[in-house]
Amino acid sequence: MVEARAFWLASPGRGDIRTETLPAPGRGEVLVRARLSAVSRGTEALVFLGSVPPSQYRAMRCPFQAGEFPAPVKYGYASVGVVEDGPAALVGSRVFCLHPHQDRYVVPADAVRPVPDGVSDARAALAANMETALNALWDAPPRACDRIAVVGAGVVGCLVASLAARVPGVRVILVDVNPARAALAAELGCAFALPDDAVGEADLVFHASGSAAGLATALTLAGVEATVVELSWHGDRMVPLPLGENFHAKRLTLMSSQVGLVAPARRARWSRERRLDRALELLADPVFDRLVTGTCALADLPATMARLAEAPGDTLCQLVRYE
Repeated sequence: MVEARAFWLASPGRGDIRTETLPAPGRGEVLVRARLSAVSRGTEALVFLGSVPPSQYRAMRCPFQAGEFPAPVKYGYASVGVVEDGPAALVGSRVFCLHPHQDRYVVPADAVRPVPDGVSDARAALAANMETALNALWDAPPRACDRIAVVGAGVVGCLVASLAARVPGVRVILVDVNPARAALAAELGCAFALPDDAVGEADLVFHASGSAAGLATALTLAGVEATVVELSWHGDRMVPLPLGENFHAKRLTLMSSQVGLVAPARRARWSRERRLDRALELLADPVFDRLVTGTCALADLPATMARLAEAPGDTLCQLVRYE
């Protein structure tokens, strides 16, 4: 029997660390010792604040979640660790798992994906975000020489912008309220602009700022008959939009992209496992180290989550380390 420690949302706005006893892994299961996990800042902040709408309780469940919304609940989906026990072929392997923040856990062997040798633990922790970005580009594929705007230079926005910028001839502008993100945009192969300075008439716009103001900016940047892809999840917040301006005159399309299902254009041929494996491979590029801007110990995660939910500052990806 193994003792494990995990982060729980005890009540909206308050987290704690709880201990549980794990059984020995059974046939076809693995025991994983976590090295790092990543906080998906936008979604987990809304969960932490108790802002999951009741209608979405089932849809927002993550793999291996314990408890129920709004609280108490054990939530999270970006863990990197080493297999300590299980099938001989996996013991000692570095793996990624869609598991909440916990220092050890037992899961089915097919729930872990191998981390490629060229991908560091820190970059591997971004795999869930990279899956989201990859799925978005499947939902609304860039075409050669497109003008693309990405509004919101958080982790998902930066990953979308970086992938889109690799399409031949595509010009990507990353739009954010923080001027300090200009240097990061350049490293990702993109131009940068503040919202008031961004030039419109984009062929394709991705919105990932998590704010109503950001989505309004995304609509203003779209050209005639362009598509605006909404990647932000707003929880129980109402989102006002300026639909009386250019939305109808330009015949814009506003579509959602969500990682829970493989994009329709790929669903017949791609499983979630195959998509996750490819997302991990894409993280071999060292430029993505720039997205990791903070680490804390598991014991400090309750206080860190409270800060991220209320005043995230310049934090991009927050990692949790396990001793």
